[in-house]
Amino acid sequence: QVPLKPGRSLMDWIRLTKSGKDLTGLKGRLFEVTEDELAKHNKKEDCWICIRGFVYNVTPYMEYHPGGEDELMKAAGTDGTDLFDQVHRWVNYESMLKECLVGRMAVKPIAALKGEGCCIYSVFLQQIPEDETILCMKTFIIYIFFSSLYFLFYSYDWFQTDSLITVVIYTKQKVMNADLVIVDCQDKRLRGEIIVDDHSYLVEVGRYCNFACETFSLLVNIAEKVGKVEIVLKKKDNIHWKMLGQPLENHNTFIKRMDRGLFYRKCKLVSKTEVTHDTKLFCLTLPKSTHLCVPTGQHVYLKQIISGTEVVKPYTPVLPFLPLDFKEPSRHDGAHIYLMIKIYSCGLFTQALDHLQIGDYISVSNPEGNFKKSQVQTSEDLFLLAAGTGFTPMVKLLNFALTEVSCLRTVKLIFFNKTEDDILWRNQLEQLALKDERFEVQFILSQPTKDWLGKQGKISSSLLSEFVKRSRKDSKVLICICGPTPFTEQGVQ
Repeated sequence: QVPLKPGRSLMDWIRLTKSGKDLTGLKGRLFEVTEDELAKHNKKEDCWICIRGFVYNVTPYMEYHPGGEDELMKAAGTDGTDLFDQVHRWVNYESMLKECLVGRMAVKPIAALKGEGCCIYSVFLQQIPEDETILCMKTFIIYIFFSSLYFLFYSYDWFQTDSLITVVIYTKQKVMNADLVIVDCQDKRLRGEIIVDDHSYLVEVGRYCNFACETFSLLVNIAEKVGKVEIVLKKKDNIHWKMLGQPLENHNTFIKRMDRGLFYRKCKLVSKTEVTHDTKLFCLTLPKSTHLCVPTGQHVYLKQIISGTEVVKPYTPVLPFLPLDFKEPSRHDGAHIYLMIKIYSCGLFTQALDHLQIGDYISVSNPEGNFKKSQVQTSEDLFLLAAGTGFTPMVKLLNFALTEVSCLRTVKLIFFNKTEDDILWRNQLEQLALKDERFEVQFILSQPTKDWLGKQGKISSSLLSEFVKRSRKDSKVLICICGPTPFTEQGVQ
């Protein structure tokens, strides 16, 4: 992120979009944009960008973009979909940029080749030489063959009794666990998603009859060794079902998670407690009809409608506290999500969160992230570099490392803050260091008082060389870092 000029906050942008000002320069007209036309608009004072087939004039948004003008210019006059997905695909650009819409990209022709009893869609081949046409068709057939292989590994079935419906998903995965299964029964649909690395398999149907999701907690059974997942639902009425439900658009598909998009459910705020002078611990309860476990090192997105605009922000769930006996606290039962959030005085989204009352609802997405526990399980020395609320992903990581990874010799948290009052869970961290001899915590302040006896400064080579040391000469080291962008960039360097 970059510092924005005064009057260039998200709220200021929302006000501008609702002012009635012509932000496209096209007086409300929509155009079909060719690639050649898009390429002409590649300057800061005239910048068009295509995202998922829609073209936006982002020139008026330049000064409001938290990532800075240079980041937007990387996609100027081109299709910026891939770049957008890499950086912040969770942002609802359609809502944010709807007043900047220029029009659709012109679509290239596609033809359908029909055979007996089937229809195969292919690129238009009329003007391609014969030998290249054959090569294209062979490549296409091979693609179809391998794309369909997942049906051999992922399928589902369902059974019923007088009172229960059981949906069985067969994955053939030998490492299946609760973190990889997400189930929601809400808004007249049943949705079961199985995570497979960067892909997922989805069963999604609309209601045929009534599930008792509102009053009956889902029962999810996982046979880890054979990869079978059972979703058990209670019928509202003891009648015989003729079908499970109406298949929805993405039903029975196996695709990249990036292409599937985010799914949200409404969670209720049940408590809000102070951690420091400007940071609070929010406890949200999942609907009874939801099975969701946020894996270590992954985050969720919170979504709120603010002044008519959909605003989304990522947060990493934490535990309710750091367990000193290395056991999950009784309330951490998969029914709650805990979020440690810093409330910014000028922050549009965090101010909205802070004004939520107990019993209010907020939309929470499926988990996302690429962190793998195996990275910790094969390490001997684990160093965690955190600044401010960059501490949040370290909470579950600490618990996992000290509870389940026996090969670790040392676990060290190097925690950077401005002042002593900013240190999150200081007492708990110090108690944990006393409890487990493998764990050490080092607090470093950039704006300490005269009474501070500890280390001070900002992240630097000299500071890190003092604290990041191997337990033995050839030990395998894992370093995890999280904090504001300048902190992480400097740390990585």
